[in-house]
Formats: sequence, C-alpha cells, structure tokens
Amino acid sequence: MAITRIKNSTIGNKTPKYNDVLAGLPFRPIIGTASDGGNGTSASVAFTGNNVANGTITYTALSSPGSFTGTGTASPITVSGLTAGTAYTFQVKAGNSLGDSAYSAASNSVTPVRTVSTNYLVVAGGGGGGGGSGTGGSRSGGGGGAGGLRCTIDATGGGGSLESVLVLNLNTNYTVTIGAGGAGGAANTNGTSGNNSVFSTITSTGGGGGGRGGDGTNAGLTGGSGGGGGSSNSAAGAGGSGTSNQGYAGGAGASTNGGGGGGGAGATGTAGSSVPNGGNGVSTSISGSSVSYGGGGGGTQSRTKGTGGTGGGGDGAIGYPSNTAATAGTANRGGGGGAGTTNDDTGTQVASAAGGSGIVILRWPTASGTITIGAGLTGSTTTSGSNTIATITAGTGNVSWS
Repeated sequence: MAITRIKNSTIGNKTPKYNDVLAGLPFRPIIGTASDGGNGTSASVAFTGNNVANGTITYTALSSPGSFTGTGTASPITVSGLTAGTAYTFQVKAGNSLGDSAYSAASNSVTPVRTVSTNYLVVAGGGGGGGGSGTGGSRSGGGGGAGGLRCTIDATGGGGSLESVLVLNLNTNYTVTIGAGGAGGAANTNGTSGNNSVFSTITSTGGGGGGRGGDGTNAGLTGGSGGGGGSSNSAAGAGGSGTSNQGYAGGAGASTNGGGGGGGAGATGTAGSSVPNGGNGVSTSISGSSVSYGGGGGGTQSRTKGTGGTGGGGDGAIGYPSNTAATAGTANRGGGGGAGTTNDDTGTQVASAAGGSGIVILRWPTASGTITIGAGLTGSTTTSGSNTIATITAGTGNVSWS
C-alpha cells in the first residue's frame, strides 16, 4: 500500500509537523468543548471532523477515567455511564473501513451533576390587622394583607403567570425560610407586616399590615398583598399595594364608615364603605389535594365585621354590642389578620389580630432524589402518585437532595 505524506498544519490537528498517514485513513478530529449532560450520568462532547477519507466516518468519544465511550457520525457525541461528582476529560477518534485515526487532544474537564426538577409553593406570613382608636364606628382599622404567594401549579398570586419550575443540583444546599405573620396593631397603630418566605431563589413578600383607625396617616401597608386602609372621622386611608405576581391591594378605608379588607393572593380587599371583607386567596393542588392559601384579613365597621378571605384570612372585630375581638390569620396559610375597632357606644378598644405564618411546599418526581430537611426547619414528606411532597411549616435552614 502506498504511503502519502500529509501536512497536518493544513488539514490535521493544526500542529506544524508531518505525520505519515495511510492513504484513505481518516485524520484525527479536533476536540471541542465537553459539557454536562444534565442527568448526572452523561456528557456531550463536541468536535470538528477533519477528513478527506472515503466512506462513512464513525467517531468515538472516550472518557478518562473509566474509558466510557459514545459513538456517532457527527458532533456532538453523548457519552453515558458516567458517575455524578467525578471529573472527566474526553478524546475523540475517527474511523472508517480502513481503520481508525489517532485520538484527539483531551477536552476540558466536566463533572456530571444530577438534577431534580422541583415544583413549589412559597407563601409569606400575613400582615397583622390595624388597631382601632377613639369613639365612633368610623374609627376602625384595616385588615392585614395576605402573604405573597408564588406557585408553579394551578395558580400563583396577583393573577400572574405560573412560576417556572426550578432545576436543582443534587447534593447542594438550598435555603428555606418560613415567614412569621405580623402582629396586630394596638390602639391607633398600624398592623405589622408579615415576614418573607424563601426557597432557593424564590422570595415571597410578607403581607402588608392593616392601616390604623384614628386621625392622621392611616393607609394600609404595602406587601405581598396590601393591607386595608384604616378610617377616622375626617379621613380615609388608602389600601396598601400588593406585589406583582404575588397578591392584590387592600381595600380603602371610608371616612364615614370602616376600615378596608386586606388584599388576598387572589382578589382585592373590599373597601370600608361596604362590608369590608378580605380578598380571597388562591387554590393549588401541589400537596395532592386542592387547598386555598393567602386570604386577606377582614376589615370592620365596628358593628359589622368583614370576613377573612378564603385561604386563611382572619375576621375583623365587632364593637357594639359584643366587643368580639378579631381573629388571626390561619397558621401556614399566610392569611392576613382581622382588623380592630372601637365600641361606638362605650369607647372600648376591641383588639385586632395577627397574620398567619407562611409555608413552603415542594414537589418533585420520587425517582429523581430523596430530600433531607436540615436542622432549624420543621417539615415532613409524603408521596402522591409518582411524586414526593415536602411540606415545611416553620424555621430557617437548608434542604438538599441525594
């Protein structure tokens, strides 16, 4: 068989030297970039073919360590059978009916990482209801706004688009924080806004506190959902704004009547000029059954309470004749607390109430990995069909999958 001398600097590996190559035998490829295959067990190896040989050319990629191989007729080639967490480099050779080329230079190093696609519900703590002040039914607080709600299944807060599923690496810590509800306001005091809840890169904003009853500034506070505006004999507080894709605004107070209902994840709170109900929350089946979260706290007209919104909103207080205190937002629903008021006959202060704590619920394919709920967190797991569901109800800490 004849031997042909070919200069690699023009058609080979761009190395300025001469090799003796059997005529018709393929030249070795030029290595490109290797990248993680995204499933923890494979990598994609890119290269440039560099052949003038006749016939079908088949390329083979070889791993180091492990000598795992993948074949194909074009770039890139997938090499499977790798071990997550192990670093690999790759070389590629070309072959035809006459034989194989030498292997290319080694690629960059790649460490395969397993991932888990995770759906989530993240609900922040609800805001506390505003306190009442003075005499007269028009001096009532506004209901607390619901905690912000972000979800990938069924619905998210504020009428926004569903959130995107998070693709997470195994054996990596991800932060979880469950936001506490805000305290109800004392006499002539705004309710305290709720605290944020966090999962990885997702933060839901605490619900806004309800505006205070009494003269002066009495607007509801801005939050995941806004607090209802308070009322006085001379002015009405505006409802607090909600956060985009998390919740709605609180209802405005009324200067001649009561405090507005707190905003909910699914609807605006009702103004104090009507029965000041809290805005409704939204329902999601992420846990395997449909449950509502993020109801706004009810405002009050002293003698007429506003009802908390579906999803854990607390009811507003009643002054005359019963002096019935407001009720708190439901724990782990992110509901706003009910508003306080003043008995317009006796002048007795009737207490507002705190917002409910938030929650984080995670859902992923069971086959993808097993979760570890770390120290500082209170949580549990269950299964629903082919999925595992983790419900985390309190604390701050890390979760990871393996």
